[in-house]
Amino acid sequence: MTETQFQILVWLSYRIAATFAFGLPLFLLIWAKRSNLSSITRLLSIYWKVSSLYAISLLFLSVQSQLGQLISFIAPMLMVGSIWFWFDLNEEIDEMQVYKPIALTTRIWRWILSFWLLLNSGLHLFSWRCLNSINEKYCDSWKEIPFNSFMTTKTIIKFVLDGNWSSGFATFFAYLSLILYIIGLLQWLVIQLPKNGRFAGKF
Repeated sequence: MTETQFQILVWLSYRIAATFAFGLPLFLLIWAKRSNLSSITRLLSIYWKVSSLYAISLLFLSVQSQLGQLISFIAPMLMVGSIWFWFDLNEEIDEMQVYKPIALTTRIWRWILSFWLLLNSGLHLFSWRCLNSINEKYCDSWKEIPFNSFMTTKTIIKFVLDGNWSSGFATFFAYLSLILYIIGLLQWLVIQLPKNGRFAGKF
């Protein structure tokens, strides 16, 4: 695979993430709340907590940290796992009418997100050297969009607040967010999972 072909696929992965890992689930959450569908609302609430790890990976990648490469490989696995894991929510969604618009959209979204996981994992495995060093071949494709987002954020903060969004502050915020995320995940693994098993319970 050439670098140009790889870059096209990485950009495709980011576009799918923007649409189906952020845009559509946000729309679904609003739709589910307005429709008073507790099962889908609960599923999306859990998903958003888990998917915050992907945003953390983009923060690390924006400052060219190879830790971001590792997290962006792991995060989609947790995200997809979070939408298929729960016995009770799966049963409630499966019991909904097949062609009920919100139920059908939720099912399609889960399968597309699963496809994105396969694409993202395949691209990361192909560029596995980036897990050791962010400056290896093909790594620039992973850094490009997060870095552009970093520069856009810097410009907005400078214009609106007359502040400075520096790489040092972004790194600090990324590590702080990661620590809080790990604490929350460990709390769930140690306390909630043994108590509730594969039932949504309190996440």
